[in-house]
Amino acid sequence: MANLSRYDPLNLARIDPFGDIDDLFKGFFVRPALFEGQPQMQIKMDVKENDKAYTVHADIPGVKKEDIHVSIEGNQVSISAETKMEKEEKEGEKVLRSERYSGKVSRSFTLAHDVDEAQAQAKYNDGVLELTLPKKAVNSARKLAVQ
Repeated sequence: MANLSRYDPLNLARIDPFGDIDDLFKGFFVRPALFEGQPQMQIKMDVKENDKAYTVHADIPGVKKEDIHVSIEGNQVSISAETKMEKEEKEGEKVLRSERYSGKVSRSFTLAHDVDEAQAQAKYNDGVLELTLPKKAVNSARKLAVQ
């Protein structure tokens, strides 16, 4: 059965008249304005972890692998991609609607452990970027003998 709680109208600690205002304006000034009819591209990704490495699968469809850039600084990973619209107008044809994205998109995220940049690998196949990011070996502290 559901947990039921009794409402106490005299308990002032439970009343928060401005509690929902934060949700109303959350991200209002942060998000860029999206114009009607303008397509929007996002990098959607999955991040998995095992004892030795992180594996990232990022969906970046319609981009050439030469136009994808990945940078790693410690535990900060950044992915950026750029796609350009090519005009394919033939004589006698006109574009009625175009929904394909043209522009630059990027995404950055932070991992719990530093990444070994020298061993990191990136593969791009069928619109999916696969990153293998090995964890950097942790320097073990040694105990010094006091003489």
